[in-house]
Amino acid sequence: MTTALTQGLERIPDQVGYLVISEEGVLASAGELENDEHTAAVIMQMVQTACKFRLHGCAEPPFKRMSVMFDDHVYAVTVSGQKVFVVKRHNTQREPMQV
Repeated sequence: MTTALTQGLERIPDQVGYLVISEEGVLASAGELENDEHTAAVIMQMVQTACKFRLHGCAEPPFKRMSVMFDDHVYAVTVSGQKVFVVKRHNTQREPMQV
């Protein structure tokens, strides 16, 4: 069942799971990230740390998206309002272009 909170997350190509989190905890989860409180806590800690790097006089967060890349997967993190959306995707390795 898709809710307004998770609408569209299932359609992201190569995704194997997602989390929707806030400061109160996990709001929604599915796939490999279903009920993954540990990953949610680590991601929130990373987001909170990154948010400390604000520009003087700017109320906006210093970033909107963050990628945490590993050999075989990537966590794509998007901050929107008071929510953090995390999608775990396969990391498709591409050969470097020969020029």
